[in-house]
Amino acid sequence: MKLNILKLRNLAIASAFLLSMTSCLNDLDVKVNDDELYTSEQFYANPESYKQFLAKIYAGLAVTGQTSPNGNSDLGAEADGGPNEGFSQYIRGYWQLQELTTDEAIIAWGESDNPGIRDLNFNTWNADNKFNEAFFARIFFQVGLVNEFLRETTDEKLSSRGVSSDLKAQIKIFRAEARFLRALSYYHAIDIYGKMPFATEDYVIGSGVKPPMQSREYVFNYIIGELNSIDADLVAPKTNEYGRADKAAAWMLKAKLYQNAKVYTGVDKSTEALTEITKVIGSPYKIATIPYANLFKADNNINGAQDEAIFPITFDGIKTKTYGGTTFLIHASCNNAVGATLGVDAGWAGFRARQEFIQSIGTDARVMKVPGSTDPASISDYSKFEEGVKLIKFSNKKVGGTNGSDGTFADADFALFRMGDAYLMYAELAIVNGKGSTATALNYINALRTRAGVTNISMSDINALTSTDAKEMFILNERAKELYWEGTRRQDLIRLNHYVSGYNWQWKGGVQNGTSIASTRTLFPIPNKYLNLNSNLSQNSGY
Repeated sequence: MKLNILKLRNLAIASAFLLSMTSCLNDLDVKVNDDELYTSEQFYANPESYKQFLAKIYAGLAVTGQTSPNGNSDLGAEADGGPNEGFSQYIRGYWQLQELTTDEAIIAWGESDNPGIRDLNFNTWNADNKFNEAFFARIFFQVGLVNEFLRETTDEKLSSRGVSSDLKAQIKIFRAEARFLRALSYYHAIDIYGKMPFATEDYVIGSGVKPPMQSREYVFNYIIGELNSIDADLVAPKTNEYGRADKAAAWMLKAKLYQNAKVYTGVDKSTEALTEITKVIGSPYKIATIPYANLFKADNNINGAQDEAIFPITFDGIKTKTYGGTTFLIHASCNNAVGATLGVDAGWAGFRARQEFIQSIGTDARVMKVPGSTDPASISDYSKFEEGVKLIKFSNKKVGGTNGSDGTFADADFALFRMGDAYLMYAELAIVNGKGSTATALNYINALRTRAGVTNISMSDINALTSTDAKEMFILNERAKELYWEGTRRQDLIRLNHYVSGYNWQWKGGVQNGTSIASTRTLFPIPNKYLNLNSNLSQNSGY
């Protein structure tokens, strides 16, 4: 569904969670339109309020505040110490940390308007990096929202408000979805930060007790427990409204956690990953039988791509205006001339691919180069957009060639989980981890190749992969071809042992030809801003 935004005012949730400041949550003011204010209990007197609050949590993955596209940020005004609102959009923040730090992307923007962006390009960020700080805040704002929703939907509170049995049954599903969304944000946190401040709905806001720090392994186990607990209450795969979580989304998240478990906990859980990904692949979601490029177009919620989108973050050029999300991914990947062909009114001349990535994928048709581009692949000056290979991924054009609903803000949805990824996760488990069937893995790889018009591979090609390194690089390359610029590259390189050393790309480590980086760079630092405000927090090694 294209989510409507509930205008919640005076939610000091992020501050309360991160800083343990006293919150006015018990005296929540809710603004439903320009001239109506309700107290918390008046708000919940409306049966629709529970779904509206859930919509706000979902919307936190797409928009940044109460006034689109900016001007009333959930995280506070920039003048008052909050992050730049555009920087802090959830998908934009996640994408920048997962992609600009790898061979798949390098951004040309300067430090004057984007302080700290160069350090993502160079893998030289520190604990004061504004992009890291903004995403950290966004993660825990989401967690805080979920915690508050769960506090307000306990059986005791619902009974005290005289909520009907039918509505209680709906709210039971809403609570499961909210817990999935909290698990998703905690998954992003353990992937990027390792250890973190941790709180659930049982945390008492305003108690003066600051949230404790928990280890990566602790939170990993907590997330798995949560996903197991909510499975019975989530709806069956592909039976929820588009854009809302179902059982398959939770299975996919568990599969991601288990596949990365050796990184997160030191324990291999590829057997468990195989169980979960097999359930996902057996669900009603499927590989969309449409041209590959249509997966990323403005009408990908209705053009057939929705058949593959297990958990999409929905965008709408009119209803969810933001300078993040697919708006950022389209504008920042092109100049004005190319932007016009993608259905937007301007190009921001930002990111492009590094030469090592282009070399690794060869001439695969899924990696769509800008037509007629003759720019040099080698990048001697990162700030020159004309250097590096320009690619096309997301578009604000519909399948029929018409533009999206707005020239600035994109309609294309961002599939955080999709079946193409699930196929390649299975393939990795079979080829790298020795779990599952290699023949099935081959079929999945070739299904994706066939859709894109790419030559299939044979079992002899897989059998020729005799070393661990060769198997890892094969999977990395297949994932790059199918999933480039979808926010998976950093995690993939780390899991498959080619992030720190063994594979270099231009400007890795701040050196033009690339160099190995410290193993501590597999995690980002806890921002100093929050370390200084909560004595329970400690810094990651290397920072």
